[in-house]
Amino acid sequence: MPLFDLPLPSLESYRPAVHEPQFFDEFWSSTLAQAREHDGELMLADAGWDLAQVSIRDVIFPGFGGHPIRGWYVRPRGVQQALPCIVEVSGYGGGRGHALERTFWATAGYAHFFMDTRGQGHGWGNGGDTPDPVGSGASASGFMTRGIEDPSDYYYRRVFTDAVRAVDAARSLPGVDESAVFFSGASQGGGIALAVAGLAEGLAGVMADVPFLCHFERAVDITDEFPYGEIVKYLAVRRGDRTRVFETLSYFDGVNHAKRATAPLLASVALRDPVCPPSTGYAAFNWYGDRAAHTPAKHMQVWHDNTHEGGAVHQLAQQLQFVRSIAQQ
Repeated sequence: MPLFDLPLPSLESYRPAVHEPQFFDEFWSSTLAQAREHDGELMLADAGWDLAQVSIRDVIFPGFGGHPIRGWYVRPRGVQQALPCIVEVSGYGGGRGHALERTFWATAGYAHFFMDTRGQGHGWGNGGDTPDPVGSGASASGFMTRGIEDPSDYYYRRVFTDAVRAVDAARSLPGVDESAVFFSGASQGGGIALAVAGLAEGLAGVMADVPFLCHFERAVDITDEFPYGEIVKYLAVRRGDRTRVFETLSYFDGVNHAKRATAPLLASVALRDPVCPPSTGYAAFNWYGDRAAHTPAKHMQVWHDNTHEGGAVHQLAQQLQFVRSIAQQ
């Protein structure tokens, strides 16, 4: 894939005027308040893997609408003290996967809570276990246009709320230092991480790699790749719905959520990424913390010669250093 987006110096200063709906904050404060009215029980069970150094538990917690959301909770075996916890969510189409995939952070000495993504898990990886019980009107295949006619019905209203509730759940898990909770994700997970950065209070840090769900209007104009292509496919049929569709998406745009973030950020982009174009990730990064009383520390890791895989394990190494630098303070 050749370089196709803005040159790097332009990316570093790119702060587009992304539309922000008038009732953005009211919409999200009421959404989260409603979700927290559901006092479903946090349930833990042994995941059945007798590992010498790592404990893995199967978790169910209440998400949007009190719906049961599953996850894996992994921590070093035999460690008594409360540990910093990394909450993580998958990329588009993936689920929580197999429990044995989620042992890295525990081997590094941290607690790890991997959230399943409702309705997903069939596209790649090793599956998911959380259905989405909410239907939608007409939509293209995939998740991007489910309920897109109204922000209250949009699929990502449920997912973003699940993710914030995952942070709430992590803080109540046994053996977690509730003052040291991080949120991490790549691609779809990176976009969700930026949303959580703006919606959840008191995070120790945020890690958003090659983020999806940012600067929608530019994304659909400069890439034909899916999942953004699902929006184009929908609009090609629903020719008169463009204004309404982008009004809905503005409630979920990572740029608008990033403005409200207060936690330190480690982000990444890949300059040859056709799935999540670098200008869309930089738009969120450059606006990150704009509304905060004190501008949070932030760093963008640039992978010059990579596509959507980004830094892969090399970015994970960067994340480990990022978490260590904060957790040891």
